[in-house]
Parts: sequence; structure tokens; C-alpha cells
Amino acid sequence: MACDCMLLPHRDGNDLDSPLELHPLPNGVWDGKIAYLDRDGVLNKGSENYINSIDELVILPGVPNSVAALREAGFRICVVTNQSPIGRGIWTSKNLNSIHIKMRELLLEENSNAHLDLILYSPYSPWDGAWARKPNPGMLEAGRQIISASENNIIPNLKFDTDWENRPDESTSVMVGDRNVDMAAASNFGVRGFRCDPDIGLPDVLAKILGD
Repeated sequence: MACDCMLLPHRDGNDLDSPLELHPLPNGVWDGKIAYLDRDGVLNKGSENYINSIDELVILPGVPNSVAALREAGFRICVVTNQSPIGRGIWTSKNLNSIHIKMRELLLEENSNAHLDLILYSPYSPWDGAWARKPNPGMLEAGRQIISASENNIIPNLKFDTDWENRPDESTSVMVGDRNVDMAAASNFGVRGFRCDPDIGLPDVLAKILGD
């Protein structure tokens, strides 16, 4: 694993390199595709003042069915979200975890196949220069390795930046976000980026993803 000085991603509710239990995909064997999804403006309604509690969490219309459609098309789902309120001391990772627990519940209430396989976040402030914070690709790097290790029933041995050699092909994977930093992270990781309207979220670009 790369040194801590890189300011690595955090994993919601668990240690970064802990084993991950994956829900089976609806249509059989995984062929390596991952949909890396930003959170605010993609899955839920965003706010300039952050999503600070479960009471402020509003899932965008059609998102549960869109997540399920990606899984039905063979994609694993990896949420990658900048969450600087933690680094700024506004609230804690425990609060963020409560929001994500509620998010998972709301998605599954509407569609039982709308599983989020993995949620990664960057708790760092913009001025920290963290490898984990988009537009840097640290969260996407971690997501690929954690999911791949779990599919092969092994414990992930995470590497980042130039320490990670012999990377897998990402040509069938996608990154969805509503901001320039998301598209930059996609470019820096070498994956196709789809920018959505933050008032619509994932459903705005679903047809483009599935039609490619």
C-alpha cells in the first residue's frame, strides 16, 4: 500500500483494505465493468451547503431504477465522493456513514437491485493536495482494486499512482459526475466520463452509457 503521505481515500463504514462482500449481479458473471459515480447531483439532490444529515438527503427521481439498470448491464457500482466537511471539522465520518446508510435504504426501497457495491470518500480539504480528492484519481484507483480483489476472493493489496503497475483495461467502465472535477478524475484515471445535469442526475446519461 502506498504511504499515508499521499492522503488516501477512505471507505464508508470500514477500513479501506478490508474484504468487501458483493451482492451477485442480476445477469451472471462480472466482466470487469465499473460505474464510478459521484454522489451529490448524480444520486441525490446536491446543496451548496453540503448534505449535513439524513433529513437533507433527497434521492433524485429515477435514480434507483438507473442504478439497477447499470447492474443489470453488468456494471459494479462504486460511489466516489469528495466530502471536505470532515476535513473542515464541520462533521465527522460517523455522520457521513449515517447519511450513506439512509441512502442505501432509500435506493433499495424503490428497487431491490439498486445496490451500491462500494462507497469511497475523500475527507480532505481542497488545499490539502490529497491524492484521494477529485480531480485526482485516488478513489477510482482504490475502487477498481477493492472490487477486483473481492470478485476474486482475495484481500486487496492497494497501490496508487506510479506504484500501481500493470493496470487493467478500463475501456468498458464509466465515470458519472456533474462537475468539471469529476470529468477530470475520469480523464486522469483513463475512463470514459459522462457529465449529467445535477437536477436530473444519473438518469440524464443512462441511455448514453448503455447505448455505447
